[in-house]
Amino acid sequence: MNHYQWDSTFVELFERCLAKYRSGDEDFTGYYNEADSAFLTSIGYKPREFFDFVEDFGDGGEPTLSTAVMIASVRRDYLRWEMNGELSDHEIKPEELPGKGEELGGFVWLPRILMKARGKLRGELDPDIMFCCGGDRKFLRTNNIAPADFLRAVWSAGDDDDKMVHFVSQHAEG
Repeated sequence: MNHYQWDSTFVELFERCLAKYRSGDEDFTGYYNEADSAFLTSIGYKPREFFDFVEDFGDGGEPTLSTAVMIASVRRDYLRWEMNGELSDHEIKPEELPGKGEELGGFVWLPRILMKARGKLRGELDPDIMFCCGGDRKFLRTNNIAPADFLRAVWSAGDDDDKMVHFVSQHAEG
């Protein structure tokens, strides 16, 4: 893998997939060749996970390509430095997520996005779960937090929910 220009590879793949999507091809399973699949694995991404960013951008303009790259950067770094490049075989299922109305520290959605962010970092999200989906974006926008910044804070906080409540509180106030 070319670590120096991995982001360029990500952008090129994103733009190629976006062109396919916009042409009416919504079957992402045909989007990737062998090199693309190897690249996605090297940064800790699953094919559907990558497609979700393409699809949401194609349909609504967000998350933006730069946001997608920044999120991928955090996941890639976590895989490399915390997981020593070893992919997890655990998968978080949709029914395991906290409810959309659950709250932590007075913040509705925080328990849900925390579980998703931790799963995103470890590459453990079921293909039907997206970190930075519309609900996540609403939470992050409301609390003035960039998606990649939230992921990095989750990485730093580990399993300490109180640190994350404090982090969100600081951003929501400022």
